[in-house]
Amino acid sequence: MVLTAAARPYQRCTRCVMDTTDPEIRFDADGVCNHCHTFDTVTRAHWFPNEDGARRWQAILMQLKEEGRGRDYDCILGLSGGVDSSYLALKAHAWGLRPLVVHVDAGWNSELAVANIEKIVKHCRFDLHTHVVDWEEMRDLHLAYLRAGIPNQDVPQDHVFFASLYHFATRNGIRSILSGGNLATEGIFPKAWHGSAMDAINLKAIHRAHGERPLKTYTTVSFFQAYVWFPFVKRMRTLRPLNYMPYDKAAAVRELERTIGWRAYGRKHGESLFTRLFQNHYLPLKFGYDKRLPHLSSLIVSGQMTRDQALAELQQPLYDPRELQTDIAYFCKKLRITREQFDAFIAQPPHHHGEYPTWDGRYRALKRVQAVVERLLGRRVNVYS
Repeated sequence: MVLTAAARPYQRCTRCVMDTTDPEIRFDADGVCNHCHTFDTVTRAHWFPNEDGARRWQAILMQLKEEGRGRDYDCILGLSGGVDSSYLALKAHAWGLRPLVVHVDAGWNSELAVANIEKIVKHCRFDLHTHVVDWEEMRDLHLAYLRAGIPNQDVPQDHVFFASLYHFATRNGIRSILSGGNLATEGIFPKAWHGSAMDAINLKAIHRAHGERPLKTYTTVSFFQAYVWFPFVKRMRTLRPLNYMPYDKAAAVRELERTIGWRAYGRKHGESLFTRLFQNHYLPLKFGYDKRLPHLSSLIVSGQMTRDQALAELQQPLYDPRELQTDIAYFCKKLRITREQFDAFIAQPPHHHGEYPTWDGRYRALKRVQAVVERLLGRRVNVYS
């Protein structure tokens, strides 16, 4: 049985900094958590920060260029302006790739993010396509999620980002998507904190329950598209090049600053004003979740930070008080709600995305089919692009 954080004594991992705010965390006799063990036994098998990774990526790179021969683009790259995607764009330029760069503007870009994106595109001479999400629909979806009171308030942004990327790739005949996602900085994450941002069934259910206007133009990805249409019919794949190199985030920031005058945001996902407030105020206050824990723990197990350094960083406040009040005021003004309504969203009882329909049942059924097919074929079959 999984105990809630409130029902079990507080404990922090002796290797990383994950603690019992993750209700599913487990510790061995030495106090090392299951996240660390999973990283060592499972995650490392997909992480190649060495010469082997360089060889693997070189082979993939040659294939990408061959597939793109005679075409305008050989891949597509989603650019948020954050460290990971910005550094990946810089590397793609150095590798001689010709990506179509896509940025999804969901209405929360900071001025610094816009400036960083402009610097990257200008330096690399990439073609940039910006998809601007209808704000009234986006606002209604944000409010629906706030009324639902679930942890992952970033789903409306995350889903439309990935959905737009996939649909734009198919319309342009591009098979390969380059993603800045990486195990060096995101190798640890407590699944109990959030559901899948790709789950369109869950997103639409929450909107039906709490939304006030139809989503006519908001782009989604269905279960069939995600697990059948894109990977098997369109033969699409998502590549994560940063997993094939010794990716050091601090070094990446220095290179971006030196090469193109890129400016840091001061915190993870600071490029989005919404995400900044959600991760550093809403989640800790309403659910007790500090997103710094998995981020810093990932840096510890990937060798980029010591545990003592992480503990020292956790002693720093999540928000400067004046900056917090400024961000809340902007947030309320943009969503057209009062400060009292904002405070009420945080004060209402917390809920879980599992209280609404999800595509989890379909996923489990698909995995059973996948297992049968793999036994018949004698090889692994990827059911997700």
